[in-house]
Amino acid sequence: MSLIDTRREQMFPTLTPAQVASARRFASGPEKHFEPGDQLYAIGERDSSSWLILNGSTDIVRRDGLDHEVDLASLGPGQFSGEVNQLAGRGSIASGHAGPGGCTALPFDAAHLRALMIGSAEVGEIVMRAFILRRVGLIEEGGAGTVIVGHAGGLAVLRLQGFLTRSGYPNLVIDSAEDEQGRELIERLGVTDSELPLVVCPSGAMLRNPTEAELAVCIGLMPELDPAKVYDVAIVGAGPAGLAAAVYAASEGLSTIVLDGKVMGGQAGASARIENYLGFPTGISGQALTGRAFNQAIKFGAEVAIPLQVDHLSCDGGIKAIAVTGAAPIKSRTVVIASGARYRRPAMAGLEAHEGTSVSYWASPIEARLCAGETVALVGGGNSAGQAVVYLADKVRKLDLIVRRPLADTMSKYLIERISSLDNVECHVGAEVTALDSDEGGALSALHWRKLASGETGICGVSHLFLFIGADPNAAWAADCVETDDKGFVTTGAGSLPLETSLPGVFAIGDVRAGSTKRVAAAVGEGASVVSQIHQVLAHTPLEK
Repeated sequence: MSLIDTRREQMFPTLTPAQVASARRFASGPEKHFEPGDQLYAIGERDSSSWLILNGSTDIVRRDGLDHEVDLASLGPGQFSGEVNQLAGRGSIASGHAGPGGCTALPFDAAHLRALMIGSAEVGEIVMRAFILRRVGLIEEGGAGTVIVGHAGGLAVLRLQGFLTRSGYPNLVIDSAEDEQGRELIERLGVTDSELPLVVCPSGAMLRNPTEAELAVCIGLMPELDPAKVYDVAIVGAGPAGLAAAVYAASEGLSTIVLDGKVMGGQAGASARIENYLGFPTGISGQALTGRAFNQAIKFGAEVAIPLQVDHLSCDGGIKAIAVTGAAPIKSRTVVIASGARYRRPAMAGLEAHEGTSVSYWASPIEARLCAGETVALVGGGNSAGQAVVYLADKVRKLDLIVRRPLADTMSKYLIERISSLDNVECHVGAEVTALDSDEGGALSALHWRKLASGETGICGVSHLFLFIGADPNAAWAADCVETDDKGFVTTGAGSLPLETSLPGVFAIGDVRAGSTKRVAAAVGEGASVVSQIHQVLAHTPLEK
């Protein structure tokens, strides 16, 4: 049974007359009448309003696969159209048309919808829950959103699928070698093998082997940035620390923008399950946790630009300028460095040939499907590694865990106990991987290991390798302006503010900060704490233009 079947009342709630009256105060315009079949909003339309139906009905339609649409729901009086994209003015995933008898509805653009969320707590909670559940339902149903046509399991397809999945966007992969419909589309358009994958955006626009940035523009993920705007705070990094800072800053009235060159969530977003985060006794996936934080930031009016690569930070006084690839510099009165760390790449022969296909630095459902029933190996002894082992063990035939030190030195006790109870996990302590082998088709077939103490060597047959060996600070873009320690982590606390760097008005939080505790809860705490310090700086900073 699908989410739509089990939670339909929460996905498509009906407001009471009193709640409708409360919501009316926040409408962005007068009520409007639509004749039967009239379009309220289109798939892919940016800045489309959510509509509160007053009379009649509205039919909601989503794209299903390549060339047809299916009915999703019919909304009646007291029901809202839209999902989380409407909160940020992003491209709509579904479309709405007036039903057989027409309809009368009230519009709520993104700004007024956010005002409703905050100004009417009761109605706002109902609508926010519905929007989030609708997005989850679209992902669960499959077929909606973006269609990727290409070699299933290939590097380019996995790259785009991973970006969409971790961004919380529904997507469907069609194997160009196996699916007749996909093959016919490629032949009809004359798409060459080098131009695959072909991507069909929700609006129907098509891209040939796009970058993540090009895909983000096509699906309406990237906001339209005003080059003349000066923000109160610009946050570089959309991991737990950056998103927490965005939620608190935006909720306290600061104009806020978040920049990230990859996807939301950072390394935490790739965690299969976080079980020691306060308030989630049964655990929560990193993607679910950071996805909720992302929606909170949007709810309070923060702008989020992903993927937008940050190149460098200006060191001049006053207004800070952040240079980004392909766009005008972002100007802000304060800056928060929350750019985390880059996955560390070990020195092993053959690594590069398999990165992105059979070598992964995270363990998401995409990778789990690729290696289901196979023998895999995982390198790393931290908590993220432990979470990945527990998640993967249920899906693979066997997992070889390779670590340099005893798990007790680096991993939480509850994870060690969980791993020790898994029959298909074998732990190799005091070993490292030295090289990877490929089969005749170029796929990963085996890894070479070496015992650190004895020098003993061996070979393990594997189809996939997961690397969780830590990360290096991702602060090179700001290193010319702020002081770092000998490992490249940004130092803070030289002045009166504990999270401020050597450059006044620039702060560092989370994994990128020297001396930080590398835990999700600590990153979130620093994200909350930094906002009070930003207020102190802004209170004594003149409004420069």
